[in-house]
Formats: sequence, structure tokens, C-alpha cells
Amino acid sequence: MGSNDTTGTKSITRRIVLQSSLGLVAAPAILRFTRAYADTPTIKVGHVSPVTGPLAGFAEANDYILNGIKKSLSSVDNNGKSWAIEVISKDSQSNPNRAAEVAADLILKDEVDIIVAASTPDTVNPVSDQAEANGTPCITTDCPWQPYFFGRNGVPDKGFESTYHFFWGLEDVIGAFLSLWDNPNVAKKVGGLFPNDADGNAWGDPERGFPKPLKEAGYALTDPGRYQPMSDDFSAQISAFKAAGVEIVTGNMIPPDFATFWSQAAQQGLKPKIVTIGKALLFPSVIASLGERGIGLSSEIWWSPNHPFSSSLTGESSKDLAEGFVKATNRPWTQPIGFKHALFEVVIDVVKRTADLEDPAAIIDAIKTTNLKTIVGPVDWSKGPVKNVTKTPLVAGQWQNVNGKAELVITTNKTAPEIPVGGELKLL
Repeated sequence: MGSNDTTGTKSITRRIVLQSSLGLVAAPAILRFTRAYADTPTIKVGHVSPVTGPLAGFAEANDYILNGIKKSLSSVDNNGKSWAIEVISKDSQSNPNRAAEVAADLILKDEVDIIVAASTPDTVNPVSDQAEANGTPCITTDCPWQPYFFGRNGVPDKGFESTYHFFWGLEDVIGAFLSLWDNPNVAKKVGGLFPNDADGNAWGDPERGFPKPLKEAGYALTDPGRYQPMSDDFSAQISAFKAAGVEIVTGNMIPPDFATFWSQAAQQGLKPKIVTIGKALLFPSVIASLGERGIGLSSEIWWSPNHPFSSSLTGESSKDLAEGFVKATNRPWTQPIGFKHALFEVVIDVVKRTADLEDPAAIIDAIKTTNLKTIVGPVDWSKGPVKNVTKTPLVAGQWQNVNGKAELVITTNKTAPEIPVGGELKLL
């Protein structure tokens, strides 16, 4: 055994103690320690995402991406030895408590070597917390970095030990939205819809969220306060927006809440010129469910077929990956496709570079030193903005009628000029 032997033994001992304290059998940990001597050792990757519940749109591409990963990678080479990759997926059910529960199962029962998660703080944060508590290497995405980092009480110059995240931040989405709204025919009066959840509290935070930069840019923000997710009445918010002469509506909502708000806005005579909502308006299925009132709505765009990036695993372009999904599923492409694929690009790159795959600390060291060009852009944890976080590019755009079909068109790329614009914003 090499110089990492002592660290590895400490990690295994720690895992056994943790399991024993929870009344779980410790034998699998010993098996993990010796399996490197097997003919075909296996790296277990735990994967958590919201397959069911109000956030299920984020997991729509799971099967397609995971099947593609399996086909393209029967094994991975590490230090001259072939390792099989086994992915064990669990459904968070769009519930933070369930996400924590299945993450604990993956770590302590399935004995995964790496755990990954995606899709909003409701899944990403509890999974990361479980990984951090157990010293398990963890990689996450699909969640602005502020609710991920500060929502877990992260300290910028200290960070976390075993949990790493790649995505964009609130500063990026705010910049993209401000660029989208820059129109002389639209009053700088904004109505904010921020739910009482991890995302909504981050977006509405007076210091780190939207209020301060909007004020600095000359916008008047009307924020009626936090509403409860799955609300059935937005009359108070609509009345406040009408009284303030709001012409732009923004916020971060789950799809059912936006559908309720948008229907009641029509009934109560609220007619904004621009509606830009994070999360809810990412998905073609949501736009289709809104009918004609879905056309003209706008949102952030994390990834699209027109992004100028390719997969480090398969060589596929963004367009190739999106078209492959459409052909295989007969469904429109969705933004999480790119990030779900990139998540496994990073995992495979880490597995290839780890000095000792039996040692969790060595896996974490490989994550720290990642410098990879992925299908969503560069992933490099040496570049901040805080420890354990690296950012990917973000633009914004609008759902427009293109040849009789709703298409998400990039209408501003000021925040990421390398990503091409596909059209101009049209007022509602």
C-alpha cells in the first residue's frame, strides 16, 4: 500500500464508527477497503434528484443521461487499472427531509464512494450536509451558489471539507435579468415573488439577493413579503403590484405557484410588460400547460443547444446532446440535460485522476484540483467565488413562437458573450 494508507485507514475507521453509532452493520466498510484487489473493482456513485413532486421537471432527463453514461463508459482507467462505475439513483421526492434520508441511506447502507445531487437547494443542500457530516466526497449542481453555500452556513474563507458545487450565482442571474429588462419602453418598476423556501429567501435577501442591486440600477422593487409554497391565493401580491404600477414581474417559483399567480393576474387585470421568473419557466412542459399565455414569458438560461461547449466524455456538442434527447424521448430539450451530463463528466474525470480510490481524502483532493471543459462550460474549483464553489456561464431569454412551436430563445448574452443570441425580447 502507498503513502495514502494511513489517511485511508482513518477514513474507513471513521465510517465504521459512524455506522456503529447508528446501529448499522460495519462489514461493508471492510469490504470496501479490500475490494481494490478484486479483478474488477467498482466505484459506487450515489445520485439524488427530484424524480417526483413539484420539482420533477429537473429530473426529466435522468434516464436518458444515465443510460448514455452507461453505454459510453463500461469502465474507467485509474492508475493503470480498470474500475467499473455503478450509479445508484434515489428520488428526493422534491422534499428536503426525504433528500437527507436517501442521502444517508446511500452513504451508510449502500456505501457509495462519491455522492452527487442536482436540482435546487431542496435536494442539493440536505444531500451535501449528509455528505459533509460523513466525510463523503460530494459534487452538486443546479442550484445558485449562494443558497447552497450560505444556506449551509458556509464561511467564505473556510468553506467545507468534502462537498463541492458548480453552477452560477445570484449576481449572474441578476445581471442577466437586468440586461433582459433594459428597454426604454418599460418602467423600472419591478414586482418580486419570493417564496418562503431556500431559493426564495436567497433571491429576496436584502444584501445578497435582488433588492440591493436592483435599487443600485435604478429599479423600484415592490416585495410584498414571503409567500408559502403551493399557495392558492396571490391576490395580495397582485394588488400590491397594481398599486405600485409594476411593469416587470420577477422572482423564483415552483411551476404550480407560477401557474396559479399567472391565472389570477389575468383575472385581476395585472398586465406587466415583462415577466421573468426563475425555476418555474425553465421547462417546455410548464410553458405548454400555460397555452398562449406561456408565449412571451422569460427566464434565465443555464444551457441550450446553442451553447458553444462539448462533452469531455463523448465529444458531443450541446446541439448533439439536445437533439439526441429529443429523438430518444420525443420530448423537447430541457436545460438540466446539460448539467446532469456535466455532473457525470466531472465524476469520471475525478475517478480517473484520484491517486487512491480507496481513500475518500484522495477523491476529495482530485475534486479540488478539477480543471475540466464540460458541456456547460469550464469547471475549475481553483477560481472561487468562495471555497468549494465554481461558476458556470449564464444568459437569459424568452419563450417565443418559432414555426408554431414554443422555443426558448436567448435574447441577451451580456453576462456571457461567448454564448450566441438568437433573437430580441418582445414585450407582452
